Amino acid sequence: MNNTLLKGLSVLELLSRSDRALSLTQIGKELGMVKSNVHRLMQALVETRFVLRDEESGTYGPSIKLWELGSAVLAKLDLRRHAERQMEALMTLTGESVHLSVLDGTEVVYVHKVDSPNPVRAYTQIGGRAPAYCVATGKAQLAYSGTTVLHAVAATLRPHTERTVTDPESFLKEMRKVREQAYALNRGEWRDNVFGIASPVMDTRGSVIAAVGISGPAERFRKTVMTDWTQAVVAAATDISHALGGEQSMTALSRIHFGPR
Repeated sequence: MNNTLLKGLSVLELLSRSDRALSLTQIGKELGMVKSNVHRLMQALVETRFVLRDEESGTYGPSIKLWELGSAVLAKLDLRRHAERQMEALMTLTGESVHLSVLDGTEVVYVHKVDSPNPVRAYTQIGGRAPAYCVATGKAQLAYSGTTVLHAVAATLRPHTERTVTDPESFLKEMRKVREQAYALNRGEWRDNVFGIASPVMDTRGSVIAAVGISGPAERFRKTVMTDWTQAVVAAATDISHALGGEQSMTALSRIHFGPR
């Protein structure tokens, strides 16, 4: 594989995820590259307009060209297009922010969202990431991974809040429960006092390819609404699966027990 290409892609990813422009020294330190190699890469990326250089500070940042390419890809994603209507309906029903995410390794990437109109709401960013084992949309997808993947994740659990599940056996038990009920819960495990409910989206083969869910302040996720909201989230995930041609989701839906356990 072309090492120069890989290094260039690593630079683009670093700059895109950084909250500020970076110098050659900072880029080299983050990626373990010597400054001369970084300089040559940055020259090429600037010439191709993927990166912008601030002449005054000598720092580098991503250009709008990356946003244009990403937007073009998102616009072509059937998943996002088919989920739009169900996500809007879910937000209207619950009043909470709705997220659509896909699994990338042990993280979720948010590919679409519909914000809650409430002034206090869960904050996420399209393209943002979160540890899959800490958020509802991540759990809803991880649960359907193979045993090898689940045990690998279980061995790397670390706390993000006091509620994060870090015991491997407890995590694996929860994954089994998610598969049985076809939905997952987040009880403030990624961000303090932010709760969530999510359900998997399936393709034509019955494979989980995404998850849709709601999240918001813990005080609004009361027992009196949890059953109705859970049913609504699962129904939305099922509708999206059907829109994608997936029929297997009905099997999962028929297994769900919404009452107390």
